[in-house]
Amino acid sequence: MNIPISLILFRLLLAPIILALAYFIGESAKIAIVILMYLGLLSDILDGIIARKQNISSEKLRRMDSQTDMIFWLSIGFATWILYPKLISDNSLVIWTILGMEIACYAISFIKFKKQPCTHSFLSKLWGITLLVAFTSLIGFSHAGIPFAMAIIMGLISQLDIILIILILPKWTHDIPSAYHAYLIRKGIEFKRNEYLNG
Repeated sequence: MNIPISLILFRLLLAPIILALAYFIGESAKIAIVILMYLGLLSDILDGIIARKQNISSEKLRRMDSQTDMIFWLSIGFATWILYPKLISDNSLVIWTILGMEIACYAISFIKFKKQPCTHSFLSKLWGITLLVAFTSLIGFSHAGIPFAMAIIMGLISQLDIILIILILPKWTHDIPSAYHAYLIRKGIEFKRNEYLNG
């Protein structure tokens, strides 16, 4: 049994469940959605750790993990929109800017490498943490404030970093900690990626 793939598929399965809870049950399902969000994050942490322990961390697995992460967090975002449409509409400009930058990441990567990005960068992991805090505050406590603002700021910064990584890399590869490390790769300077990437 391939445990990392099972964990990724588990996280993928959570996406429609979270959307269904938000749409059909509404605010009464807030606690359940938050719990599923944390279970999804736990599965994301474990799949990378177990894959490296079993020495099966391949390009295919990392790409699958990256795409599932995007679907999972989008489902949380849409669930938040279903529960709090006014909050999302009030911040639609910055949210659409982040989504636009995400689309730009994919477009640039496909144009340059004919593959989707799979950086698993350090800043994107920090963004994941701020998203977790923001969505916990939003869904669990109906509060936006500083957690939401931090998630927006970190989202913009991390997307810019990924775009720079793609532009700097001489050829497609996965698990690049930052634009600086993409520059090191371009210059042929070795570094230990697992010192920076843990999931």
